[in-house]
Amino acid sequence: MGATGLVGGHVLDLLLASPGYARVSVIGRRGLEREHPRLVQHVVDMNRMAEHAEWFAVDDVFCCLGTTIAAAGSQEAFRRVDHDYVVQCAQLAAQGGAARYLLVSAAGANARSRVFYNRTKGEAEDEVRATTIPGVTLLRPSLLLGERTEHRPGEALAQRVAPVLNPLMVGPLRRYRGVDARVVAKAMVRLAAEEPRGVRVVESEEIQELGGA
Repeated sequence: MGATGLVGGHVLDLLLASPGYARVSVIGRRGLEREHPRLVQHVVDMNRMAEHAEWFAVDDVFCCLGTTIAAAGSQEAFRRVDHDYVVQCAQLAAQGGAARYLLVSAAGANARSRVFYNRTKGEAEDEVRATTIPGVTLLRPSLLLGERTEHRPGEALAQRVAPVLNPLMVGPLRRYRGVDARVVAKAMVRLAAEEPRGVRVVESEEIQELGGA
């Protein structure tokens, strides 16, 4: 999920290069301009995912869905993507017998936060935890660095200053260093290969270590 996004695109590259997966299915609202013998693409109205429950009968789910309030246009539209679709995907995967669900969440995710963004991310995490999927991994990267296909002015500015600020962020502040999307993708795929069980929360500094930053 989210294969057209910054992290999701790198995750897809890694999965298609891995001999560990016989089939890699992409579910999204638009198709990708690429072909691969093991790639299966499903284009769907995201509000109608439940009509295609059979697509979610997989082993591992890599959920990289995410937007911003500015890009979505409203808090309601943002929540639909970062909460509703994320949770429904997990619920359908649980029904399909998925063994693992790996979610790109965000640093500061907390269902009790007063900040709408963090609260929405935290509520999504809690509902994913509540499913029957045996292994749930929640990755909480800080600012994602990399070239996006969509223009996000605020993030573009932050990415320009991140290389300057990152070396200054030490100790507890290391968690908030910007992290390259490729590093997040590598960490995500590595964690899946460990066949985790239970719930694991992976904060940004650990993501950088696992992804080889």
